[in-house]
Amino acid sequence: MANKRNAGATTSKSRTRRSGTKTGAARLETDPTLGLSKDRLFQLYRDMLLIRRFEEKAGQLYGMGLIGGFCHLYIGQEAVVVGMKAITREDDPVVASYRCHGHMLASGMEARGVMAELTGRRGGYSHGKGGSMHMFSVDRAFYGGHGIVGAQVPIGTGIGFALKYTDSDLICPTYLGDGAVNQGQVYESFNMAELWQLPVLYVIENNKYGMGTSVERASATTELYQRGEAFGIPGEQVDGMHVLSVMEAAQRAVEFVRNGRGPFILEMLTYRYRGHSMSDPAKYRTKEEVQKMRTEKDPLLRLREVMEAECGVTDDELKAIDREIKDHVSEAAEYAQESPEPDPVEMYTDVTRER
Repeated sequence: MANKRNAGATTSKSRTRRSGTKTGAARLETDPTLGLSKDRLFQLYRDMLLIRRFEEKAGQLYGMGLIGGFCHLYIGQEAVVVGMKAITREDDPVVASYRCHGHMLASGMEARGVMAELTGRRGGYSHGKGGSMHMFSVDRAFYGGHGIVGAQVPIGTGIGFALKYTDSDLICPTYLGDGAVNQGQVYESFNMAELWQLPVLYVIENNKYGMGTSVERASATTELYQRGEAFGIPGEQVDGMHVLSVMEAAQRAVEFVRNGRGPFILEMLTYRYRGHSMSDPAKYRTKEEVQKMRTEKDPLLRLREVMEAECGVTDDELKAIDREIKDHVSEAAEYAQESPEPDPVEMYTDVTRER
């Protein structure tokens, strides 16, 4: 028990050896596929396409009035979570912000259960009570889905403390957006994670806009991977629009954290094609800017180019995957619309009340 009570203890000597500078390698320059098989590349493509088609369908259902409340789509950012999940373990606990549908699907949660939750139905992961931002799956080690900006960061840090306290070899990837990096609770979390050498991998999904404000207007320093420097937490900036770049960086970061060396920060440079939420017209950026990203940086197109050049993948093969995914998402949407409304008694389940 003495060891567990000192689970957060570390020495100043070990902390002073830490570096907050950018790291990295360029394996993709010499090995465009990272040595992955055609089947593995297909699976990455399939996983990203599932998120893309799911989110497009969710946008349609929202427009039809079948999804209420807020709905934050992940379209454009698929490479981040798919690349991270390809490197981390299935049982590594994950904590995300409110832009989380893609994280749920990448974690193995069923599309029909996620869609049913979006429509507030009994078949949803939170039985229709959580909606877009509040879904959990203990079986899949997915712990939300959190609606308050930055609030998931101390939660992920707390999970990291629990993992260290119990001598687990798991790590906790904790996702946050560029709009959350200036929150005080984020820096409190960084300090504790480094002080106690917790197994937390902070993943900043920098999609360039926190709601309607560009990162240049919101942050005095825009290289967000350096935000842990004052605490001695190393970081790396990553091309978050290329799934193989994400995997390459994730491999280094995951190894660092899992080997007991404390927290690490990955800043994923990514982009959302839609507004902050479905109610956001996104007038703070030009159509030309969005189109340029879609044309030059789209994660699906970039992986497709690699597969065609290196593996001889054909249009027919890719079209077959698209048909399969569309059918899967359509089935999920039908299930969500046919699933019954929650029983009113559900208002009182999973709630602790003082008597």
